[in-house]
Amino acid sequence: MTMMKAAVLTAPRRFELREVPRPRIGADEVLIRVIRTGICGTDLHMFHGHYAADDLPIIPGHEFCGIIEEAGANQRHLAPGRMVVADINIGCGHCYWCRRNEVLNCPEMAQLGITRDGAFAECVALPGRLVIPAPDDIAPEILALTEPVACVVRAARKAQAGIAQSVVVLGAGPVGNLHVQMMRLVGAAPIIVADLSAERCAMAFDAGADAAVSDPARLKATVLELTGGRGADLVIESVGHPALYATAFDLIRKGGHVAFFGLTGADAAVPVPILRTILEENSLKGSVAGMGQDMHDALALLAHGRFRTDAFTTASYPLERIQEAFETLADRPADLKTQIVISQN
Repeated sequence: MTMMKAAVLTAPRRFELREVPRPRIGADEVLIRVIRTGICGTDLHMFHGHYAADDLPIIPGHEFCGIIEEAGANQRHLAPGRMVVADINIGCGHCYWCRRNEVLNCPEMAQLGITRDGAFAECVALPGRLVIPAPDDIAPEILALTEPVACVVRAARKAQAGIAQSVVVLGAGPVGNLHVQMMRLVGAAPIIVADLSAERCAMAFDAGADAAVSDPARLKATVLELTGGRGADLVIESVGHPALYATAFDLIRKGGHVAFFGLTGADAAVPVPILRTILEENSLKGSVAGMGQDMHDALALLAHGRFRTDAFTTASYPLERIQEAFETLADRPADLKTQIVISQN
């Protein structure tokens, strides 16, 4: 049996570097040698025991790029040696939800690195239909951002964000920064960011925000001032804190929208102002993962330089130091993303 190195999350806050069996592939699958894998907010939730704790032990990691090592007999369009990214949402491919590109609702849905072993390992196996060849001239550290960019692409679609819509992004961390950049690409204006970190607020300006607020007491007044007293067309919660979801409802205009994005605990809830929501025709939209066409669109945007990625590619660790990488990530707000280098391309 061929073995490979992998970082196994055995318990909250505990990784073990192990030799595990290398995946075997079927005729419809490909084996990918992982080059780089980013640490996602979901990975951090898993690390701290806040999410998917029942699935431990597991090899996390889903924001990755790699090189095809082996292609199944039915995957003639995917040649070994090709750099690729992949959609990590694995549905049955034929049910009602899969046909509508709502794979997270598929009864058979699995997610690489979340409900099945993922990409903090030397190799992963995936159905060939989910593997996307990458252009030759994109650096691996940029390619590994395709999945998180796909998430904000989908969120923008779900929220129907568009030209001259006023948007508030709650949270200026990695995903908040990407939301800001996505809102700028779709033509939203003004874009207002709120975060307790003054450093990340400054980075949000660099990403395209028109205003950034680090003092919660000033947030509503700033939003009203910049929206003609109406409130925001759209508020995106990107942190996953119930109190911020409640704040979001307080910041939208009549007829406005709240985008539910940040993950919370399974039992977390927020009171929805029902009568106000009905009378004002307000709405909420949930979104968390990019899939299908979202991945292709994200790759195109990265390939053509539509996202500023410098702050996402400065911090990296080898697989052997993954425990250190997770433990120190929260202490370095200027590093919007930490990547684990699995192998060299």
